[in-house]
Amino acid sequence: MSRAGADSSPPPRRPHIVLLYHYFHPDDVISARNFSDLAEALVQRGWDVEALPCNRGCRDDRQRYPLREEWKGVRIRRVWRPRWKQSSSLGRLANALYMIGAWSLLAFRRGRQLPDVLLMGTDPVLSVLVAGVFKTLRPQVKIAHWAHDLYPEAPLADGMLKPNRLLVRWMTRLLRWAYHSCDWIADLGPCMREQLEKYDHACRKVTLVPWGISEPAQVEPAEPRLRDKLFGQARLALLYSGNFGRAHAHDSILKLARLLRGAGVAFTFAVRGNRVDELRAAITPDDTNIRLAPFAEEAELAQHLAAADIHLASLRPQWTGIVVPSKFFGSLAAGRPVLFAGDAHASIARWIREYQVGWHLEVGQEESLADILLKLSKEPAALRQMQQHCFEVYHQHFSKSLMLDAFNRELLGLIQARR
Repeated sequence: MSRAGADSSPPPRRPHIVLLYHYFHPDDVISARNFSDLAEALVQRGWDVEALPCNRGCRDDRQRYPLREEWKGVRIRRVWRPRWKQSSSLGRLANALYMIGAWSLLAFRRGRQLPDVLLMGTDPVLSVLVAGVFKTLRPQVKIAHWAHDLYPEAPLADGMLKPNRLLVRWMTRLLRWAYHSCDWIADLGPCMREQLEKYDHACRKVTLVPWGISEPAQVEPAEPRLRDKLFGQARLALLYSGNFGRAHAHDSILKLARLLRGAGVAFTFAVRGNRVDELRAAITPDDTNIRLAPFAEEAELAQHLAAADIHLASLRPQWTGIVVPSKFFGSLAAGRPVLFAGDAHASIARWIREYQVGWHLEVGQEESLADILLKLSKEPAALRQMQQHCFEVYHQHFSKSLMLDAFNRELLGLIQARR
């Protein structure tokens, strides 16, 4: 064939993916940031990417974004939805049903408008039901699901729903149908994988975790003025940074802090969420080594995380496998070990044991852990060595580049399997 004939050949069609998630760039909620990062990375790897979030802000539903926008090669086609309160149970359910209905209409697209892959998350709740609609109407489209949390398991853990009620049985049947419609499911860890197994579906399952929003190039030391502002003159500083909601607990952490009162070990909570008032009420005037600080915005996150020696994370035992606190990965990215209060079966507890990146705190173990922290406060060289180890573990197992490469590889595999 002549060069002219070769040059006139049409370029190969890029694989087309549609991302379904409630919120997206420029929203700063962590899961929206993860989906935005994923969209950008897939464009860079040769995908035609279309994102269909709602047009409302997550933290402020008065904020409205353009219905159509181009961002870093991603075509954002926002779904207009009413201003129903996401903070109320009724509003949250109404928003979910509205978005599920709007997304399900995509199945009526024709021809090349249909994507090769449809990838959905878990916000709004029950989003995975779209998989059942698509697989019924458009079986040629590959369905992928990235599970960040599980429903109805979350309201059951929170006591909002009761097991064996008709509503729960009905939702479970619908979800079994939806999960069986998926060709590929990514979970956030082994404990979530075990929760999903009860739906008894044999599709391909992988673990792909949310990466740290801030990934410094090295283990950064604390900025002295910020450290003093957050922790005073403490020799050892422990920080709980991020969301503090229904899934999180503080009892064991506060008990541990009280055992270390007067020992030069400080605990600071820089949090937001619907259990912050409960946390504030639990802190007494005698808790002189426990502080509350403002939530850190993204622009100051790297310095904020570096101000502490150790990071804190928690999960109420009944929430094990339903959510996996993403702050764990951001902590390791900053080169900080993690003290996790929760069930020994939780994914974070397992990773702490497997990779030696912190400590697991169970009820009744506060005194032994207080002794460990007190000893560590007098051994700065050992602490620095542990921080470097955490940084290396993150880049070997959990980094953004590793996760995005894995996403690209897995999603391309779905298309190749179809062909």
